[in-house]
Amino acid sequence: MIESNKSAAAPVLQVNDLFIQTVGVEPRQLVRSVSFSIHPGETLCIVGESGSGKSLTSFAIMGLLPPDSLRCSGGGILLEGEDVVQATPARLRELRATRMSMVFQEPMTALNPVETVGRQIESVLRLHTPLHGAARRARVLAMMADVHLPEPERIYDSYPHQLSGGQRQRVVICLALILKPRLLIADEPTTALDVTTQKQILALIRELQLKNDTAVLFITHDFGVVAEIADRVVVMKTGQIVESGTREQILAHPKKDYTRMLVSSVPSLVPPARARNEEKVVLLVAGLCKRYDSKKLFKRRTVLAADDVNLQVRRGEILGVVGESGSGKSTLARCIARLQEPSAGTIQVHNEDIAAKKGEPLRQSRRHIQMVFQDPYRSLNPRVRVGDSLIEGVTNFGMSKAQALGKAQKLLELVGLNGAAMSRYPHQFSGGQRQRICIARALMLEPDLLIADEAVSALDVSVQAQVLRLLDDVRATTGIAVLFVTHDLRVAAQICDNIIVMKQGRVVENGPAHQVLTAPSDDYTRALLDAAPGRHWDFQNFRSLH
Repeated sequence: MIESNKSAAAPVLQVNDLFIQTVGVEPRQLVRSVSFSIHPGETLCIVGESGSGKSLTSFAIMGLLPPDSLRCSGGGILLEGEDVVQATPARLRELRATRMSMVFQEPMTALNPVETVGRQIESVLRLHTPLHGAARRARVLAMMADVHLPEPERIYDSYPHQLSGGQRQRVVICLALILKPRLLIADEPTTALDVTTQKQILALIRELQLKNDTAVLFITHDFGVVAEIADRVVVMKTGQIVESGTREQILAHPKKDYTRMLVSSVPSLVPPARARNEEKVVLLVAGLCKRYDSKKLFKRRTVLAADDVNLQVRRGEILGVVGESGSGKSTLARCIARLQEPSAGTIQVHNEDIAAKKGEPLRQSRRHIQMVFQDPYRSLNPRVRVGDSLIEGVTNFGMSKAQALGKAQKLLELVGLNGAAMSRYPHQFSGGQRQRICIARALMLEPDLLIADEAVSALDVSVQAQVLRLLDDVRATTGIAVLFVTHDLRVAAQICDNIIVMKQGRVVENGPAHQVLTAPSDDYTRALLDAAPGRHWDFQNFRSLH
């Protein structure tokens, strides 16, 4: 609930009847009649599916709409009483970082890869303060300490690629908050992070908010995050607000069918009971290791990204691989797919060891293992039509083009798309549709094993639920074995038969999903479950578990 002192103070941000439209001969309204306010120390979450207008609204507040394609066509955006819609470009540059700042979803695109992070944070002080040299550096190091970055002196001189995902996001928060703005906009800042890092980032934003009485506009599709941090919630659909209220009102007593659909789409942390799988073993991994050696001056450093990993996946089974960033999940998946060469161990597919294969024998074995990656934007060639992308693999293995096109059309129907998609380009589809295309492409070669590496982490909850149902249907229809890599324990609970938990390259727990997620034997697994956002909410039944 909103504390009275928050609602009594004058709002930091007030959006009044905002309209956003495209620029051109036939303009289209993308955001219509959006109004809300945020008070000091308050967190307002905007939720909705992709394309609902959440990010467009935040870009309008920051004055970041591209003027050649989008513009505010009506309404006002008052930042402490000043209308930013009417502000000049020079005034907007003055307001950014000093009175309003933004934390973006992907820190690697928000940071300059060829400049040290300390210099990048310093640039804000160079632009907006009279501080010089040593004073700027001292201010940056103090801010790094405030966001709990380890070894600030080392981090100051590091480049973005030398930091972990959580550390990079802390650096972006440093950039946003070093001048103590009155408004912080956080646009999906924890989507790509594992549960423990996510918990740390949310706690950090809250800590800094309380310290400076900052108003926070938090854009997310994760209702677990909403349950943890929101004072009030605004639900958007196709550019309009469909419902707004306190966190309790939206999560426990939603009025609109659309809101009820979004909230109930959040998977439960408790897996359903599943029958024991007695089918034949498709994948058997034994003693798998992946070692990286690096040498700096006279020092040699060895990192074991995967250390003595053992697992098996049966026909028709979905095996989940969970753990924090850096635990070795993706390294394991890439070694099994032979996108990376393992340092030791065996990888048997139908009793045939592919770990040491090279050249043509390896190429022939690739058809038995296919992979669906996290980002469907980068998985598909933007210049190649969908039909040509789908048939490339099978035609490389000798199938005629006519036969391949017929097969591609059937698989598109299997994943819920029609044949018209064959002649279109990837950018003409939504994120969820693109991921369906990637799944269809992976199934073209009729693999025995499908590896899904964070295949739904970038999707909003309703699309995520659709793709998960699709994977489950494909598993039931084809009998394919699935290795499902994820940091989202709710997703793992919904779809996985068995789960292995990885930490620092080793498997620390392995068993049926229900056992691992409801009665874990390892402290690390219990810590992961404790960090899961919204763990005290039953979203399907619209109630708190407190």
